[in-house]
Amino acid sequence: MCLVRSVGRSGRNDLMDVMVFQVLFNLNLPHFPNPKPEKLESDGRIGPRTIAAITAYETKVMGLSTSDGMLAPGDATVTALLAGLPEGPSKEKLSVVMPRALPSRIDLYFEPLVAGMKKHEITTPLRMAHFVSQLAHETASFLYAEEIADGSAYEGRRDLGNDQPGDGRRFKGRGLIQLTGRANYTQYSQESGIDCVGNPGIVATDPFVGVDVACWYWSKRKINRLADADDVKAVTKAINGGYNGLDDRIEYLARAKAVLGLK
Repeated sequence: MCLVRSVGRSGRNDLMDVMVFQVLFNLNLPHFPNPKPEKLESDGRIGPRTIAAITAYETKVMGLSTSDGMLAPGDATVTALLAGLPEGPSKEKLSVVMPRALPSRIDLYFEPLVAGMKKHEITTPLRMAHFVSQLAHETASFLYAEEIADGSAYEGRRDLGNDQPGDGRRFKGRGLIQLTGRANYTQYSQESGIDCVGNPGIVATDPFVGVDVACWYWSKRKINRLADADDVKAVTKAINGGYNGLDDRIEYLARAKAVLGLK
């Protein structure tokens, strides 16, 4: 479901649900007859303008005679809003999955995502939904491509291949699924042909490399088969090693499924 709880007049109006509606409404403005309503600010705050937008969409686009100014998960209005999105992967759909993502970050990563998913056969709606939802959690909606800690905690970690002074900081976690440790940087470099050992920072600064690292990890761990089974717990454990942030990942997954036409 695209929404988790009700939005609008007398609704629960959780911030993320309100923000999702605001993004969907703005993306559906081309379907309004002239004069078109003004774009909503996607701030997650419920107020008279957002409630009026629900009413306007239901009466002017859907053609309903009346509107109660409230949406519920999976109702006809949410279904119509989703149907108004373009087909296939798009920046607009990413903005619904990750309503907190900055437009500049979606612009930065969209083309690398399309290329990387095609290269690594993350191409069915179910695979794409699981992949994007995991990236959304791991990066806080594309905000981070490098772990905040300085990496010194990895110093001397021979299980990560860190056998030289400074390896902990040098090979800290980077990428949309974090590549960590000299051994992993070396293996990715050998298999991709990209020198991430001599230039480890490229994993965080080059969006194509940052996405490709994530796709490579996904492929190496054979996570497509877990996504095919629609097993969010198994996918999360393969990414995280446990279930940290599982509920957050599930919410992202629900929105990704909704925009890709999955139940």
